[in-house]
Amino acid sequence: MSLDELSRLIRRPATRRFVTDRDVPRETVAALVDAARWTGSARNRQPWRFVEVRDRALIEALSRLGAYAQFVSGAPVVLAVAAADNGFADTAFDTGRVTQSLVLAAAALGLGACPATLFPEANVDEARRLLRLDEGWLPDHLVALGYPSAEPAPAAPRVIPGGRLPLETLLTTI
Repeated sequence: MSLDELSRLIRRPATRRFVTDRDVPRETVAALVDAARWTGSARNRQPWRFVEVRDRALIEALSRLGAYAQFVSGAPVVLAVAAADNGFADTAFDTGRVTQSLVLAAAALGLGACPATLFPEANVDEARRLLRLDEGWLPDHLVALGYPSAEPAPAAPRVIPGGRLPLETLLTTI
């Protein structure tokens, strides 16, 4: 893969609206997780677990557990990414890396994806209960998966800035 091809995958916009009549096969979801599980992690701890959610009522319930997670309710499949509650400072970094790997793998297969964060702590605890995860696993992130809808999102006031900072602002050479 060329740098241009990778850049196109990275720049692909987050998908928050999905085609409702096209399923994402279980084999495809398994292939995404299989690709993402090779993401590097500190000391190779692999402090993540995944739960594939297809149950509509459960997806709806999860979408109410984050301030910006409502779009998750429209996804045909949701992957919950649970992090080990192990006290290591780099666990959050590792789960962020594996979540990005899932998003990139989905884009490579033509799927749309968008991560959502669950918070506060009480919402993470509720998600853990709903997902039947053991104590010690924190489902802080969800990844909505599906085929992107061509239908534009309804116009709404933008509360989060768009675009990207210029390279000159971000990169310093010394």
